[in-house]
Amino acid sequence: MSGGIYYDTDGKLSLEVTAKSLPRGTGRIWKKECFFETGGYQVEPSPDSISNIKALLRGWRLMQYTEVVQIQKRKTSAANGLWNGYLKNGWMAYYLGKNSFMALLNVLHLSVKSPYYTGIAYCWGYFSSAIRRDKKIQDPEVRAYYKNQGPGGLLSRISKNVSSNSRDIKEREQ
Repeated sequence: MSGGIYYDTDGKLSLEVTAKSLPRGTGRIWKKECFFETGGYQVEPSPDSISNIKALLRGWRLMQYTEVVQIQKRKTSAANGLWNGYLKNGWMAYYLGKNSFMALLNVLHLSVKSPYYTGIAYCWGYFSSAIRRDKKIQDPEVRAYYKNQGPGGLLSRISKNVSSNSRDIKEREQ
């Protein structure tokens, strides 16, 4: 589990819209059994994704608690600028073994929301890695998970994400 990630913009906190069922960031807490069953926090690119996948595959329930506040001063993936961050995200998707159809759906999703250029950066990161045949993760569980991930799972996650985040925002406003 983890807390919700909020941005501090001119003294106002706004919740980053993410899947509530996927813990992320530095404010993560594991049950001891889950931590050891999943191999702990991997020293790999995208360790949050790897630990989430391994926990899900072992039947653990994952949760992000938005009432536990983690504050960031800049957007996720923006430490070296959003272009470089999304270029890296595309490379990480390739590294983890995400199939190209799902990568294209991510590109489309990123390209229709501001800032629009993040979709191009993600696309460049993913497909330039594929053309170069960069190294991929060696973990067979993670590769199989992303290889078999289809659009149905993504669409249900997006739908659940939008409805639960909208509900959370309305509840906080009241």
